[in-house]
Amino acid sequence: MTPINSDLKTAGAAEGPAFRTLKWVGLAVVFLWFLIGGMAHFTATDIEMRIVPPAIPWPRAAVLLSGVFELLGAAGILIPATRRAAGIGLFILTIAVTPANVYMLQHAELFNVPRWALIVRLPFQVALLALIIWCTRPTLRAIRAPGGNPAN
Repeated sequence: MTPINSDLKTAGAAEGPAFRTLKWVGLAVVFLWFLIGGMAHFTATDIEMRIVPPAIPWPRAAVLLSGVFELLGAAGILIPATRRAAGIGLFILTIAVTPANVYMLQHAELFNVPRWALIVRLPFQVALLALIIWCTRPTLRAIRAPGGNPAN
C-alpha cells in the first residue's frame, strides 16, 4: 500500500457516523444562516441598505442581488450535485460582504448594535467561512466510490 492510499484509508476511518452527523449539522447551520439572511435582504431591505458602505454604488441593487445569491447558495448546498459549487459561491459571497461588516465596526455609532458584537462578528465570520468549506467539501467516501458523487 502506498503512503497516499494508507493516508486515505486512515482518514476514511474517521468519516464514521459521528463525522457524517456533524457534517449534516454544519450544513444545516450554513443553510439556515443563508436562508434567513437571504430572506432578510427582501423583508428588511432598507435596514440591510444602511450597512452598505457609501463607496458601493446602488446599495438597493447590491442588497437584493446578494440576497438572491444567499438564497441560491442555501438551496444549492442541499443538493449533493451542486453542494461544492454552492459552498464555493457562499464562501466568495461571505468575503464580498465583509466590507459591510467592517463599515459597521468603523461607524458603530450609526447602528443600534453594541460595539462588542461588531468586534465579535469578524472572527465569527472567519469561523463561518471555515464551516462553509468543511461541510461542503466532498467526503473521502464519495471521492473513492466508483462513479461517486464528489459533492457528498
